Amino acid sequence: MKRWTNHPSAPAQHGTRLACHAARIASSRTARRSRSSPGHRTMHGWKLIPLVLLLAGCAARRPMPPLAGPSSEPVLETPARVALITAPGEAEWSALGNEATALLSQYLRINTTNPPGNEIAAARWLQAVLRRDGIEAQIFEPAPGKANLYARLAGDGSARPLILLNHMDVVLASREYWTVEPFSGLVRDGYVWGRGALDMKGEAIAQLMTMLILTRAHVPLKRDIIFLATADEEIGAGVGAAWIVEHQADLVRNAEFLLNEGGLTRADGRGGVEFYGVGTTEKSPFWLDVTARGTAGHGSRPTPDNPVHRLIRALNRIADWRTPLTVTPAAERSFSDLATIERDSTVRRWLSDIRTALRDSVAVRAITADLTYNALLRNTISITGLKGSDKTNVIPPVATAAIDVRLLPGQDPAAFLAELTRVVGDTAVTLRPQGPNWPATESPIETEMFRAITAVAHGRHPNALVTTLMLPGFTDSHYFRRMGIASYGLGPFPLTQGESRGVHGNDERVSVEALRFGVRFYYDVVSRVAAK
Repeated sequence: MKRWTNHPSAPAQHGTRLACHAARIASSRTARRSRSSPGHRTMHGWKLIPLVLLLAGCAARRPMPPLAGPSSEPVLETPARVALITAPGEAEWSALGNEATALLSQYLRINTTNPPGNEIAAARWLQAVLRRDGIEAQIFEPAPGKANLYARLAGDGSARPLILLNHMDVVLASREYWTVEPFSGLVRDGYVWGRGALDMKGEAIAQLMTMLILTRAHVPLKRDIIFLATADEEIGAGVGAAWIVEHQADLVRNAEFLLNEGGLTRADGRGGVEFYGVGTTEKSPFWLDVTARGTAGHGSRPTPDNPVHRLIRALNRIADWRTPLTVTPAAERSFSDLATIERDSTVRRWLSDIRTALRDSVAVRAITADLTYNALLRNTISITGLKGSDKTNVIPPVATAAIDVRLLPGQDPAAFLAELTRVVGDTAVTLRPQGPNWPATESPIETEMFRAITAVAHGRHPNALVTTLMLPGFTDSHYFRRMGIASYGLGPFPLTQGESRGVHGNDERVSVEALRFGVRFYYDVVSRVAAK
């Protein structure tokens, strides 16, 4: 998921990537040879979810378990399967939580760091889990090693289908910044550790368990339930959700609702929940290349139109530009809701009437100092990449930069580009979109699904706030919102602020208790809208 948290593992070892790739290939070959020999036993570790694989230098110091390599074939160790005749009671829920923990631990061992992704291994593992309960799943492989999985529980057709969407790929995890192996699936100290535990293999297990429980309990359904696990979300959905929508649209076209990542349940640290945030809209990415041109030459003879100097001047103007503050209806609703649980009386007053607050310079400074609040109130620009000459003594003819622009709902990309070009003010500097962009869309809240989410949340925590969220980042939900499918982001696991930092961060993990909570939360929401 494209998030707004800082990345503590930012100092990625770009120079070692080829070595890492070679090490992964060698590891894969070694694993295959060992499996063919008698007496082989597969080793298992434990860990969380998506970001970094580290072979190369770290692997030289500490051998990775066989299942940690992206070429490893997944092994399904069947956990205790909870047999059900009717909907589960408290004793069954405890056992189902144990099953979910075991499944997540296994899932986290499948290294789906993207690139390259290797989602085919994850898809085959999910297929095996579903087949164990008699649920057939179809795997699409649009490119070698890249896979999407589709499974469907049939309802009576009296209501339109519901999609449970998740992505199988994860982001890089650098072993040197973790206290455990990122792809071991370790269960320790009440947590399941690993890249993807939060983003988003943990939520995928909650969705998967929902499918299994509905099947085992023989729950009659009024609508089909689709389990859709996709590739490439972490790099822009190249052959994942985008491919499904383009090439297999008939599989999802008639759906009424979709549940995905993109929400947040904030734990209060005392065993309760402060609020349930349901994602209903997202900012849209508008990634640009900035190119400056000038005269090439030798570094010992400076040129007056050095393109690197020209680019730096342009980027300084971009960095200094304060885009206008804009209050969208989605942001205004969220701020107003959050004001009801704000303890500081001054901040509570500001949030309750954000439009008035933004006319007060003191309030503006305080509100925009919060990085998330600032991102919800304006189009944002981050300079993320620079390239000049490959040699220190050569002045290049061209210098380029990459900038990450995120546009609020309702903003016109062409108009924004024209304004940014005016800010740069240099005809020798061009700004071009890196690829397609799309307008932000919003899902309605006056729906059966949103009412179900609210009812289940209040059933767990009667006094908790249930509000809508606008994500500063984006998820794959936008593909389906543009098809007219009401799509909602859930955060099924109650997380403290500290626990939330594991998303794309180091030592990503989810507590066993939060996982149990999330499995039951998902089942309750889905059964409320899908069961007859």
